[in-house]
Amino acid sequence: MLTLRSAPPQAGASGSLARLLSPVSVPSYWAATAFAICALFAGGVALFSTNGLHRLWGLIASCAYVAAAMAVLAWRSRGIDLGLVLSVGGALVTPLFVNAATGRRQPEVAVIARSAKQLVHHHSPYQSVASLATVHDPNAYNPYLPVMSLFGIPRALFGSHVITDPRVWFGLAFLVIFWLALRAAGARNCVRWTVFVAASPVIAFELAVGGTDIPILALMCLGFALLWRRPRFALAGIALGLASAAKSTAWPAVAVAAVLVGTRYGKKPLLVFLGWALASCAAIVGPVAIVWPSALVDNTITFPLGLADVKSAAASPLPGHVLADTGRIGHLIAIGLLVLAGSLIAGSLVVRPPVTVPSAVWRLIIGLTLMFTLAPATRFGYYIYPAALFLWLEVSRLGLRQAEADNRAASSDPPGQAVPVVSSA
Repeated sequence: MLTLRSAPPQAGASGSLARLLSPVSVPSYWAATAFAICALFAGGVALFSTNGLHRLWGLIASCAYVAAAMAVLAWRSRGIDLGLVLSVGGALVTPLFVNAATGRRQPEVAVIARSAKQLVHHHSPYQSVASLATVHDPNAYNPYLPVMSLFGIPRALFGSHVITDPRVWFGLAFLVIFWLALRAAGARNCVRWTVFVAASPVIAFELAVGGTDIPILALMCLGFALLWRRPRFALAGIALGLASAAKSTAWPAVAVAAVLVGTRYGKKPLLVFLGWALASCAAIVGPVAIVWPSALVDNTITFPLGLADVKSAAASPLPGHVLADTGRIGHLIAIGLLVLAGSLIAGSLVVRPPVTVPSAVWRLIIGLTLMFTLAPATRFGYYIYPAALFLWLEVSRLGLRQAEADNRAASSDPPGQAVPVVSSA
């Protein structure tokens, strides 16, 4: 259908509303294919997983993705929007609330809830070294840094309800922060892309059953987004500092971002970025480290590295875990390979430092992939970090390319002249 619009496009709140409500100019076959791939993944989980919680998600999500693909093909003008509603409702909202209502969850959700309760009543999210010495349950340890306990505060204060489940707050935090990351990076249709990524198996599967990594990777995306088009070094440092105060998997992001800032912008911006990153992390982790240093080390360093008497329940056929399972020598070899991989990535940052956000994010994706592959205690779920970073990066780059094309088209048209535009409506 051929419609008319006035060039340049309308600005202001009404223009933003029009962009939000307008049909997405995405080929229907592309969107249908994306939902079909999601359906195949979910169907595979339903058929082949040995975990009942995972199979339940796969069964519900596969039906939702199939319905979404059919909606895209059947309704040309608004099929993509309907597909997004069906996919996020069936792959994320429904299984999340069913699991929350029935108390079905992976152990890490209970760890977060317990650490928040301990924080409220005993001012520390960690059990003492003495109390851990008497337990044999790996879930008695809290391998997360203090920020993660905040997501369990609603349950600690108001009791066990669907709305106080930590996964609900993981999801809300992801939606807001990832949307901000897309906007800061210059993506188009940020609401739709946020919904699509949240509904995809990369996020929905993890969030419906566990979800502890979801807000951390959103903060990592936001940190790099704030260094892209109009660098805001202090805000980027705060975002990555908060991520680092939640889980150590965000620490490599700070290192890569610091190299990027120092190489591209110089010493002063680097000091601003690092200062805010370290201050944000230290403000949260520092008090715990000062008052309960042994408990912090035992829970967040000794246990995740497999050096505690109780071993982590994280398991997979990945090389690092397979080596660690062969005995003490194999465990040391796995740690050595992990250190070697980290050294190689660090060396690449020195020899050929990244000078753009995309190159920095790709370096981080490679580093995290190696780290999760070689870690002694690891699982496939950790690969959502490189997968989500890739999705955010590509969506943002697509938006920048669209903006450049629009700017070229606008500059070539006489102001105020009606120009024909092909709409998907």
